[in-house]
This record gives sequence, C-alpha cells and structure tokens, in this order.
Amino acid sequence: MTYSLTRTVPTARVLQRVYRLLYGAYGPMNWWPAETPFEVIVGAFLTQNTAWVNVEKAIHNLKRAGLMDPQKMDTVPEKKLADIIKPSGYFNQKAKKIKSFVKHFGEKYDYSIEKMKDRPFNDMRKELLEMWGIGPETADSIMLYALGKPIFVIDAYTLRTFRRLGFLDEKDDYDSAQKMFMKHLKSDAVLFNEYHALIVALGNRLCKARPGCNECPLHEHIECNPHL
Repeated sequence: MTYSLTRTVPTARVLQRVYRLLYGAYGPMNWWPAETPFEVIVGAFLTQNTAWVNVEKAIHNLKRAGLMDPQKMDTVPEKKLADIIKPSGYFNQKAKKIKSFVKHFGEKYDYSIEKMKDRPFNDMRKELLEMWGIGPETADSIMLYALGKPIFVIDAYTLRTFRRLGFLDEKDDYDSAQKMFMKHLKSDAVLFNEYHALIVALGNRLCKARPGCNECPLHEHIECNPHL
C-alpha cells in the first residue's frame, strides 16, 4: 500500500510505517556510540555544526589525553581543551561550552549522571536550555541519549525528510516538529532513540539535498516530494 499526501491514513499509522520500513532497511543503529553517558554529553557539544567523523577524531584525542572524565575535564585549561578537540571545528567555542557545562555538572550534581537522571523531566530540560551554548537539539540529545528520557530529537535531517513526506512544511520549527512525533508515537525512550537514529541514517545516505529516491526504502510505500 502506498500512503499518499492526502493524509487519508492517520498520521500515527504512517509514522509507524516509516519506522518499520527504515528499521527493516537499516536494522538497529545502536546510537549513541559512546562508552559512558558523559561521553554522550561531550559528543552532543562536539557534533554541533560538524560531521560525526570529525567528532570521533576529537573524542579519540580526549581519550588519549585521559580527559573523558568530568572531574579532569573541569580542571583542564580551556585553551588546552580547545587544542585537543580541534578536529571537531569551532573548537574555541565548543571548549568554552563544555567547560561551562562541566563546571555546572560538578557544582550541582557532583559529576553524577544518576543525580541528573533523578531530576524531574521538565525541570532538567529547562535547566539545560538555560545553560549557555545549549540549544534544543543539544539539550534533547543529552536528555534522550545520556539520561534515557523519552523526548524526540529533531535535526536538519528530520525536518528535510518529513517536509518531503508531507508531515511538515516550511513554517514548522523544532518545537512543532517535535510535538508532531511525540503526539503520534508512544512515549518510549528506546523507540525515540532508534527512530531518530534511523532518520539520520536515511539523511546521511539518501535523503540529501540531491536525494537518491530510487534507493530509498520509503520510495514505493509513501509518496514524497523530493524537490522540497
């Protein structure tokens, strides 16, 4: 069955169908690739405005320097940290953001991820968004991937793909896109994790500015406007 943009089929059913098709094509993504929740948080800063391959280089440098530890990162000079994470780009700003977060992490949570997890959902998200250098995507990546909270992360791949599929339009922003997913999907951190990772996989491989529609696992099942 091909679902059309007329939306005669309930949104929840189509979103579930998209998930199943992507999962069937790509399998489990096992995202976020990290050894610890703190590494996820650092990666969430490093991945701002850069490709993941560059993040991997910066994380490798941090591990080699013995700095993938919040207490050690809190004490390292900002300039040294910037030099270490240079492969990620915008390294001076990112070093400043990471240092700001780690200082807060130590002062308020004694460097304990478990204490962060114990904070009420809305309070924790609000706190993250009030910190310098943390926007919605970074905050929600920390909430979902590091703290295991059920919130759907929106990124450029998500907006592009679901505009092409007819779920979103140009006026839809981060918040409205996120509400669409969270309204029509079961509130489940594991599902949100896997779904977002699958969208990123599709965006990286096929749903680009010049899309490879013929190879797309959604192509024969859901109508799409690749010109958006």
